[in-house]
Amino acid sequence: MAAVNKALDRASAQAPQTNERFIPTLPKEHESFKFHGWKISYTQSHILKSVCVDQCTEESGSPCELCVYERTLGLPHLPDMVFHKNVLRLEHESGAVLEFNPMDALKLVENGKMGPKVACAGEWRESRSPQHTEEKCKPFDWTFKTDYAGTINEKFQVEDVDMQLDFKKLARREEILFYTDITLFEDELHDNGIAKYSVKIRVMPSGYYILARYFLRLDKVMCMLNDARYHYEVENDYVLRECIARSEECDKMKFDVRIRLHDNNLQNPETLLPQVSRKTEKLKFQ
Repeated sequence: MAAVNKALDRASAQAPQTNERFIPTLPKEHESFKFHGWKISYTQSHILKSVCVDQCTEESGSPCELCVYERTLGLPHLPDMVFHKNVLRLEHESGAVLEFNPMDALKLVENGKMGPKVACAGEWRESRSPQHTEEKCKPFDWTFKTDYAGTINEKFQVEDVDMQLDFKKLARREEILFYTDITLFEDELHDNGIAKYSVKIRVMPSGYYILARYFLRLDKVMCMLNDARYHYEVENDYVLRECIARSEECDKMKFDVRIRLHDNNLQNPETLLPQVSRKTEKLKFQ
């Protein structure tokens, strides 16, 4: 698996460059690629505004993007950074669609249930008035934990299977035909760690590979990964999806979590966290 992650990093390094050697390629807001009956596309843009500037009301016929998110999700607050226009979409000529978007990812955050307490929770509460604490700490998972594994339409037939992804095959060196890495949302948890959902895809002559990951590092408390991996091989009539959850309490880890599992230096965290659950499915299409 470590080799597969390196392959994703290698794909990033091999992303197409301009003809001018010293002029870097600017990030694109939209790009699409056709591959063996699939149209693979993504959009990406700035983060969602944190303040409603349109003074929307409940009767507003066309609420702003922020109000749409707040009303749809009903969370006490949103992550610091919601990349509301960041979407990865794969559409097969049969009509089967696989998509990753921030709204659907955040819909799976548990509302009405408290998330983990941080090490400084006592001091934090003491520094605020009871009224302020009651208003701002309504029960919900403030780490934005989600087991979102992508959104599929009815054209896919989902079947549980006793299989595993072939990581040796995925680790083979192949030409990278298409690659992108987008973030759906991110939050620094009031400087107590990080919660982030990201999606990477690389397309090779043999097929494509997707890694969708929710990563949580809550300092002095716990670390967690919810990974959804997809592997499609050319000429197959299905995509293999493997979902794995991993987590561990920080006091059980024999290394400095803030260094080894820092988002800016995140290398193969799945080798450091024990597996909690695994599920593999075939997503069949016609």
